[in-house]
Parts: sequence; C-alpha cells; structure tokens
Amino acid sequence: MPKLKTKSAVKKRFRVTASGRIKGNVACKRHNLRKRSQKMKRQTRGTFILSSGDKALITRYMPYG
Repeated sequence: MPKLKTKSAVKKRFRVTASGRIKGNVACKRHNLRKRSQKMKRQTRGTFILSSGDKALITRYMPYG
C-alpha cells in the first residue's frame, strides 16, 4: 500500500496541538481592513481551535498529522 500524501494547502494552514486538536488562523485579516471595526480586527488576532465537524474534514487531508 503506498503512502498517503498530505494536502499542501492543509499543511500550510493548520497545525495539530499536543492534545490532538486542530489549530488554525482566523479569517478576514488580509485586506480591506479599513472597512472592519476595531473590535473585529482585535478579535481575529491570533489563532483558534477548529470545531469537531471541521476537524473531521481536515484530518482526512492530513493522514499522518
């Protein structure tokens, strides 16, 4: 059986924590920031933990993660 490849897009965007949860970056921080409120820009700082439904989808794309 051949080895499975990890999707390149997934390995660039997500990391697995020590407890096995998936960590990702918050969206909407690239451009058009002048339109967004200061509160929204502050809340999207840093990273977030994916929900269980999204985790199932992402783990399919990184079989050894």
